[in-house]
Amino acid sequence: MNNSIAAIILTYNEEKHIFRCINSLKNICEEIFVIDSFSNDQTIEIAKELGAEVYQHPFINQAQQFNWAIENCPIRSEWIWRVDADEYIEKPLAQKAQKVLEEIPNDVNGIYVNKKIVFQGRPLLHGGWYPAQQIKIIRKGFGASENKWMDEHLIIFSGKTISIDGDQTDENLNDLTWWTDKHNYYAIREAINMLMMEYNMEEQDKEVQPKLFGTGAERKRWLKTRYIKAPLFLRPFINFNIRYILKGGFLDGKEGFIWHFLQGFWYRFLVDAKIYEIKKHFGWNKEKIKEYIIETYLEK
Repeated sequence: MNNSIAAIILTYNEEKHIFRCINSLKNICEEIFVIDSFSNDQTIEIAKELGAEVYQHPFINQAQQFNWAIENCPIRSEWIWRVDADEYIEKPLAQKAQKVLEEIPNDVNGIYVNKKIVFQGRPLLHGGWYPAQQIKIIRKGFGASENKWMDEHLIIFSGKTISIDGDQTDENLNDLTWWTDKHNYYAIREAINMLMMEYNMEEQDKEVQPKLFGTGAERKRWLKTRYIKAPLFLRPFINFNIRYILKGGFLDGKEGFIWHFLQGFWYRFLVDAKIYEIKKHFGWNKEKIKEYIIETYLEK
């Protein structure tokens, strides 16, 4: 199936989004695989009605779930497109992707697309959030997700990448109570992720490499390595001011202010509080903290 595309969608209780997501993929993907973490709503039924192949697998984190999918699903297509359930592919991107794949060189194994976030009905086009290109399409057998607990990206093992100027849009339809609950859950995962980076516990050769003048993902990772070295509790203030003021986040109106305050300050402050809690619990002993991370998170 040369130049055909298989979509992989990870789900848990996504009945609000799955119809929109799959419909945006139907005309461009020959195969659609839904990897469900035992939803108790109508996610599975809707996905099956729309023709998706549904598999269920216990969830540990996004990276491991995606990598399980590419290793275990009967994918026949040449390309794999990762799409979150609350995302959809805009038509211009779908059309451009199809055209690009018709004549793509054999040494290209990854494709960057624009990630666009819509929050409370408003696209966030400032503050460094757009276009925020990420690899979303990989050639089968030549890429996977880096094994991180949060902020994971797709990587390719060899070959080149190209970019398509089109939007893969993240528009979650849940309310702020759901959003804050989700980010409280994300905060401990991000705290563990940042501790692993701080203590060099990751497989550096299997991750996005930090480069100031690299791709968007590489530049973001470079900035994160600097962010980790900044003082706890001070860095959320810095992050908010850079994104909201220096990078023009204020141009996205009230919705932009809510987003930047909650995501850029409150969430980052909560992550720092959880890091502080862990470090204090173990008396700032690095070896005990590393042992805790390995036993609690890495040996699952």
